[in-house]
Amino acid sequence: MLRLLPLGLLALLTFFSSATLHARPDDASSWQKAYPASEKGMKRIVIHLDAQKDEYSWKVELIVGKTVETDGVNRVALMGKIEERPVEGWGYTFYRAEIKSDGMISTRIGVDPNKPKVQQFVTLMPHGPVRYNSRLPIVVYIPEGYEVRYRFWKAEETTRTGEEG
Repeated sequence: MLRLLPLGLLALLTFFSSATLHARPDDASSWQKAYPASEKGMKRIVIHLDAQKDEYSWKVELIVGKTVETDGVNRVALMGKIEERPVEGWGYTFYRAEIKSDGMISTRIGVDPNKPKVQQFVTLMPHGPVRYNSRLPIVVYIPEGYEVRYRFWKAEETTRTGEEG
């Protein structure tokens, strides 16, 4: 026998089930079972995103780097890359920063040797944009001593039409 729920109760159940889908997982969440543990010399960074009305309009840029002392004049960057990799058997992806041990590259503008040094966040080439998905964390493996920063990109709500040329 099929029982129908009152409309109010159905709406309430729908609200709570959708709220559960968008809830941020805690540290004991089952998502951790899918992602591999950090290797020696690496650490796992986890980014949980808040639910958005239209997540297809949002993207995330991943920035891996560390703060180092520079001359403040030359442009400095880390050598390496951020690779996207699959989580075996789950269909998820994670990101791994490979940083070359050679260190950094820099422009070679002459600088007064008496000029004081400055602290600067030096990065790999940013990776992204990656898909915004509040239902799964963004997991990034980086070497010890580095950090992950990120920023959001959002598409405009209006579109433009190109002209024939």
